[in-house]
Amino acid sequence: MTEATALPQARPQAPMYLIGLGHAGTHWILSTFFILLPYLTHDLGLSYTAAGALVSMLHMSSLAGNLGSGAVVDLTERRGVLLAVSITATAGALLLLGATQWYLAILLMAGLIGAANNMWHPPAVALLSRHYPQRRGFALSIHATGASLGDMAGPLAAGVLLLAFSWRATAALATLPVFAIAAYYWLVLLPREEPAAAAAGARRSGSAYLRDLWRLLRRRTVAVLCLLAAVRSMAQTGLTVFLPLYLADVLKVSPVVVGGTIMAVQAGSAIMSPVSGHLGDRFGPRPVVMAGLSVSTVIILALTLIREPALYVGTVALVGFLLYSVRPVLLAWLMDLAPADLRGSATSVMFAGQSALAVAMPLVGGLVADRYGLTEVFYLIAGIILLANILLMVMPPNDTAGDTARS
Repeated sequence: MTEATALPQARPQAPMYLIGLGHAGTHWILSTFFILLPYLTHDLGLSYTAAGALVSMLHMSSLAGNLGSGAVVDLTERRGVLLAVSITATAGALLLLGATQWYLAILLMAGLIGAANNMWHPPAVALLSRHYPQRRGFALSIHATGASLGDMAGPLAAGVLLLAFSWRATAALATLPVFAIAAYYWLVLLPREEPAAAAAGARRSGSAYLRDLWRLLRRRTVAVLCLLAAVRSMAQTGLTVFLPLYLADVLKVSPVVVGGTIMAVQAGSAIMSPVSGHLGDRFGPRPVVMAGLSVSTVIILALTLIREPALYVGTVALVGFLLYSVRPVLLAWLMDLAPADLRGSATSVMFAGQSALAVAMPLVGGLVADRYGLTEVFYLIAGIILLANILLMVMPPNDTAGDTARS
């Protein structure tokens, strides 16, 4: 029995899209938080640095969510439980965040959003990677597309709700569709999970697991790939945090335009991710990643020169086409390198690295914005993407699937 038997099997593509739906739910919550951030900041009278600290807390807690769930996935194989807990806790955290008046409580709920959201990735990626060994890049791109759809619909819905409701009421209303998805996981999917599946993963001792994981992480390609993904995510975090602030505070656009612009970024990602995944499966990940990162550097620099909102939205959409759409290609590359019984942990390591570097970006960007202005933050982001290009260039050229070929 494979992991995928926890999901409906009437159609071969069903697991791919059901997991993508849950991923959309977790990112709906995450993206709604970022749209609420400017209005939360103004309501509480926070500085940009204090607002950035909320996002840094979110990313710091992501480390725990990533690392803990990866080990549980590989040692117990209880993927369904982790998926259901992740989506429920993510929505619950946003609901509580909107109900509290205290900055410290909001800080803690932002941390819970980060931890619960990142619990999702190791079980989902490990399940998809084994279930679709020959179409791994495409399957993970559908998973990423789910995230993009959540990131796309969440900001637009939040922007519309903000026209009629406070940010607190918007936070509560935004959780309703995600709680509905969570109920489906608990009531329909979770009962199908085979309880005996845990025994298969539990046979390996903890010491053997740690030894195998250390052997994987010592490979130069794996280490550089995880660092590259972390640097790319650092740039994406900068855009996620400071693009809404730039639109609201510099371009002075309405909440609907703020939400629509973020939607344009995610729309670009949703359209291009499956294409990138397919191209990565066919031609290999390196050229796809190189093209996406290189062009993204130029586009982000161009954003600082544009003042017309319509042109700005169109240019931002290109960032989604390129920078965001290489996420599943990088992850599929890592899954090619990792043994089947370590893919949950390998996913944890990559996402933990992303969270670790992303912690610094909101604080550093906030300090730059407070001292020099929001425009200068985009120069910083472009430089970070350039660094990711350099890391790709020093990647060993021939270490791909190797002894861990698609299986």
